[in-house]
Amino acid sequence: MIPSHASVSSLSLAALRAARPVLWTRPDQAAPAAAAPYGMADVRAAHDRFVRFAPLLAQLFPELEAAGGVIESPLLAAPAMQAALGLPDTAGRLWLKADHALPVAGSIKARGGIHEVLEFTENLALAQGLIAPGDDYRQLGTPAARACFAQYQVAVGSTGNLGLSIGVIASALGFRAAVHMSADAKEWKKARLRARGVEVVEHPGDYEKAVAAGRRQVQADPRGYFVDDERSASLFLGYAAAALTLRDQIAQAGLVVDAEHPLFVYLPCGVGGAPGGIAFGLSLLFGAHVHCFFAEPVQSPCFLLRMLAGHGQLPGVPAPPSVYDIGLTNQTEADGLAVPRASDLAYGAVGHLLAGVYTVADDTLYGDLARLHDSEGLRIEPSAAAGFSGPRHLLGSVAGQQWLRARGLLPHLPRATHLAWTTGGLYVPAEAYDRFLSRGQRLAAAHQAQTNAPFLHHPSYRA
Repeated sequence: MIPSHASVSSLSLAALRAARPVLWTRPDQAAPAAAAPYGMADVRAAHDRFVRFAPLLAQLFPELEAAGGVIESPLLAAPAMQAALGLPDTAGRLWLKADHALPVAGSIKARGGIHEVLEFTENLALAQGLIAPGDDYRQLGTPAARACFAQYQVAVGSTGNLGLSIGVIASALGFRAAVHMSADAKEWKKARLRARGVEVVEHPGDYEKAVAAGRRQVQADPRGYFVDDERSASLFLGYAAAALTLRDQIAQAGLVVDAEHPLFVYLPCGVGGAPGGIAFGLSLLFGAHVHCFFAEPVQSPCFLLRMLAGHGQLPGVPAPPSVYDIGLTNQTEADGLAVPRASDLAYGAVGHLLAGVYTVADDTLYGDLARLHDSEGLRIEPSAAAGFSGPRHLLGSVAGQQWLRARGLLPHLPRATHLAWTTGGLYVPAEAYDRFLSRGQRLAAAHQAQTNAPFLHHPSYRA
């Protein structure tokens, strides 16, 4: 039994309130994924649904033709980025799960968002007699099927990337598509949706208000279907299905995951559905040998607050907590992560197995975006850089070292795999990306001038 240890002190709570980077690690042993409300059969069902729809997806999206309709991203070794970060070889090897390059939607949201629309489409088509079990799903691209789908509206509330995935797939299938977006959503994402024929409904306020407004409007439509990021099992399981492909990619890369070869996974987190689903799927496959950490902006640590509250470490704050409850603004350049309150569904499914949560300043996101560009030649958006602070926190902070020591992982670090999940960026316009890169390069250069060991001795991670 691993001895319990205090992960959050009054000092780190003060840092959290002051929007400084912190690391929280769970003070108890993670429970098995089997304790969650879903199982491997549910994850495989989501995976199999993608397989059934692959021929139709290849027909609808030319970029999927070569892959036979499979929507997937590569697993990439990142030795140059590892060197740029200053991560020593003695701490393991850095890899990327490149969901920033996912086709069709250009982000991790392609997994859950597309899956839910496909599940709705499948159920509707079966009920309407458009297909029967075992049929070729390319029949759903015929004029008759599209005429049926055009009678229905598919809608979602989003700050950007989920809206892109839902809008693109729903409109491609022939549905009336609407995306309810918060004021902080990027203009280029709104423009891309409108170019696809998707209705964009803008709401004042943040993500939570956009979701609530969208939900109310769709409930008034008898043929409306609302994709609810805060409550959707279908979204969650669409993300979880990624674990099955990643397991195969890990094996093909010659990597091992076991007690002596731990796998650390760093996942950018908004409301929690995408990282939660992936963490759940990986835990089903690798059990105690995978250690998943969520990454959140310093102004939007909604899942961290939920974990603190669940462990009795957030006195005086109402439950379920919001970032506004501790005086934070929920304002961040990482628009897809700007969420004030965590998903109940995601917390219930993975709160018992998550290794930890850390927070990242916007300047750090930009600096790591630039390091990735200059070292590996990869283009991501700022929120997708949140994973690169995971090893920095884990190896360069007292809390991280204590957690590694308590779990007996320090001797195994040289054989560890650190996997940063890059979540979006494929369709960022060139002019917007150039601004990201310019800012990031200035920040990275200024930091490098202060220290020759940017990874383990960053001043934000010394306590």
